[in-house]
Parts: sequence; structure tokens; C-alpha cells
Amino acid sequence: MCMKYLNILLLFLPVTIAGNMMGMSDPLLFVCSALAIIPLAGIMGKSTDVISFYAGQKIGGLLNATFGNATELIIAFVAMKAGMFDVVKASLAGSVIGNILLVLGMSMLAGGVRFKTQRFNKASINITSSMLLFAVLGLSIPAIFTHTMPDASLTTRFEGLSVIVAVLMLLIYVMQFVFSFVTHSDLYEETLETEEEEKPAMRLSGAIGLLVMATICIAVLSEIFVGTVEPMAESAGLSATFVGIILVPIIGNAAEHSTAIIMAMKNKMNAAVEIALGSSLQIILFVVPVLILLSLCFQPMSIVFTPFELVAVTASVLIANRVAADGESNWLEGLQLVATYVLIGTAFFFV
Repeated sequence: MCMKYLNILLLFLPVTIAGNMMGMSDPLLFVCSALAIIPLAGIMGKSTDVISFYAGQKIGGLLNATFGNATELIIAFVAMKAGMFDVVKASLAGSVIGNILLVLGMSMLAGGVRFKTQRFNKASINITSSMLLFAVLGLSIPAIFTHTMPDASLTTRFEGLSVIVAVLMLLIYVMQFVFSFVTHSDLYEETLETEEEEKPAMRLSGAIGLLVMATICIAVLSEIFVGTVEPMAESAGLSATFVGIILVPIIGNAAEHSTAIIMAMKNKMNAAVEIALGSSLQIILFVVPVLILLSLCFQPMSIVFTPFELVAVTASVLIANRVAADGESNWLEGLQLVATYVLIGTAFFFV
């Protein structure tokens, strides 16, 4: 039902393209392109789910993990090509922070209002949250190394370190599929048993066609969207960092965010937590390394985040580990997570 309402925003797709050709102002183009990207991201997610149904559990899990953050990857790639490295890193950090604090918080808050206590698969969620700790460690080492050894002559070493970390992260990303689908699949059986299998409303060919079309449209809109970020931020009196860490992740993840909240309100808290934490894990272990390696084809981008971004991401992951430890959630925990997100967002507003 939520996607039906989001699909109304597809009206902004032709408006954005026409506005770009007719010289529409940058702030208006930013808003229109953002509103058009939101339903397209939802269509990509829905199409991937349908393909996963026909492809089976293992292939489906791989597809969901790969395309789950395709919108953020496309937007970040376009921004990276334009040399907007600060915006790219801010958007990636913002995606992790937003998924853990805002999405998980809103899910726990919305679900907790309807149900006193909600439970989820403690074993599988703890594995995901532990993987997040490793991922943050991978992000921290290059940043700590850079900020403690500011010798300009070490710049090339920093880039080499970023590549090594990116390769290791991708390796761990692949190994988690071996763990979850081969060697320790029994840990995830509880999740699979409680999920209701619903037959998709479209055929496999239709889902593939929609996925391709949505990907092309997002790629076109991303070029327009990224080109308006800095002019819009300047005209609105906002920093590019704030736009990257708050606005861009919300736009790219809006459809996924709404799905997690709806799942929580249906007392399917396991699905909601997996969406929030799993998406964050994919950002760090897949999207970030892929962007680092792709940047070698243009202008190399380091994996070094600012101290404030790193502290915010680390704090979010530590909170996620604490919340997931007992396998239960309530509305107060959700409120605390949302309040933390607002606090961090307010701080970035003044950066």
C-alpha cells in the first residue's frame, strides 16, 4: 500500500527531465529529482524481491544484498566522478547513521506503540551487529593513520591503504554469504520459518524489465541531482556535508525506510531490524569498497572519513550492538535512537 502512494511521485520524473532541459532553478531541480528518485528506489527494491522469489533463497539473498543499496551506489558514483568526495563520504556515513538510528529507531517506536515488547532472532541479528563492528574498525584504521601522521608525503600510502582495506572488506562481504547460506545456515532457520511466503504479483520477465528501467532512470536523475547539490546547499545556507549526511541518505533510502517501519507495525520486528542493520552493513562492506576501487579509474578517493563522521558512525554501531543484545525492543529504545539521530543531525547542521 505504501508503494502505491510513493508511485505518485513518479510524476516528478518527466518534470525533472523537462525542467533540466528548460533551465529550471537548481533548488527546484534538486527537490524534483529527489522526489522522483524515491519511488524509483522502491521499484528497484520490489523488483529485486520478485526476482529473488523466482531465483531461490541463496541467489535471492545475494541479489537483495547487491541491489539493496543500488540507489546510494549510483548517486555516490556520479558524485565521485564529479570530484565531490566530501559529499560522497558524508552520504555513505549518513546512510549508516540513518539506517541504524533513524530507521531502526522509527521501527521500534512505531512497533512499540502497538506491541508492548517485540522480539527478533537474537542469533542472526547479533552476527550482523558484530560484523558492523568489524566494518567500522576497517573504516577507522585509515582515518586514525591519516590524522595521526599528517605528513603530505604519505598521501600515496594512504591511497594504497584504502585499496587494501577495500579489498579485505569485499572479501568479508563475500564470506558472510558462505557463512549464512552454507556453513551456519541453521542460525537463520528461525527467521525463514516465521516469514510468510507471498507469491509475487508480477512475472520474472516483468520484474527484470522494471529493474533495468528503474536503474537507467535513477542513473539519469542522479546526474541532475548531484549537479544541483552544491548550488542548492549554497542558496539554502546549508553545508554540502549536511546535505550529504542527512538529505541524500533519506532520499535514497526512503522506500526501504517505510518498508522497515511497516514491518515493525505488523510485529515482524526481525525483518525490520534486518533491513536497518543489514543495509548499514552493505554500505560499509560493499558500497564503500566498490566506490574506492572504481575511483582508481578516475581520481583515487581515500577511505578516510572526518573525525566527526567516524565518531558518529562508531557510536551508531555501538548502540546497535547494545540494542540487539537482548533480542527484544520497545518504544522507549526506539525513541532514544531517533533522539540520538536528531542530535547528530543538529550537530552536522552547524558544521
